[in-house]
Amino acid sequence: MQTEATLAQSDVSELDLVKRCQAGDTEAFDELVTRYRTRVFGMIYNMVHSEQDAWDLAQESFLKAWRSIGRFRGQSSFYTWIYRIVMNVTIDWLRKKRVKGGGAEFDDAIQLREIEPASKTVPKTEALPHQAMERDEIRVRIEKAIGQLSPEHRAVILMKEIDEMQYHEIAEALGCSIGTVMSRLFYARKKLQSLLRDVYENA
Repeated sequence: MQTEATLAQSDVSELDLVKRCQAGDTEAFDELVTRYRTRVFGMIYNMVHSEQDAWDLAQESFLKAWRSIGRFRGQSSFYTWIYRIVMNVTIDWLRKKRVKGGGAEFDDAIQLREIEPASKTVPKTEALPHQAMERDEIRVRIEKAIGQLSPEHRAVILMKEIDEMQYHEIAEALGCSIGTVMSRLFYARKKLQSLLRDVYENA
């Protein structure tokens, strides 16, 4: 009974914190930041691969969230809501930083019939102890390949494979349709398979 009560209190607590934030309570927002900063930092770091940039972008995201908290209506979880802000901030930053060229790789018009939703993005890299060095090399290759994707494609890959989000959750977080999410994921997987052809063949 006590455990259930504790869980219920936790659920109510977040909504209460949001309401207090909307009333201008900065301490309530500090509590929300404390709860989510590790996950927010993790998702940004996976996108930008720089600790300093990740913390800067996390800070910018939380600042935008504070300024926009009045528009939060509770139609999704607070985490999904802030995830969308974080992804917008990070993708915008990556777009500005990205070297010109290669823009033609972005294509949301892939036919959905070509997509295999259950397919995995990258080959498994689990290995026996004596294969640890080779596994680490493969991991670096995979990270480098993901880094060559456009920010939009990188985002869907990381949301699906690292955060294990569902298609509708990704669509909600990115503010696009499920079909767009699927086509971006399809393209990103094809691109990675091309960049990591030898890794796939030996997996």
